[in-house]
Amino acid sequence: MSGFDNAKVDREFFPPEPVSEGAIDDFKAAGRLRSNFLCNLGYGDPSGLHPRGPRLEFEEACRLI
Repeated sequence: MSGFDNAKVDREFFPPEPVSEGAIDDFKAAGRLRSNFLCNLGYGDPSGLHPRGPRLEFEEACRLI
């Protein structure tokens, strides 16, 4: 997913100070890790999901040349 605020994600998941002892936290503390993209995993609660919107048929959307 693109179009998100990288700085906010980086502050939340890669804080400038170590959260505990260890090499991974030292790496985070050095500011070397930054977000590049977000990937959503899982399933939504069916009671809160909207019905799927209309889709074009392949022939309507594409032309083979």
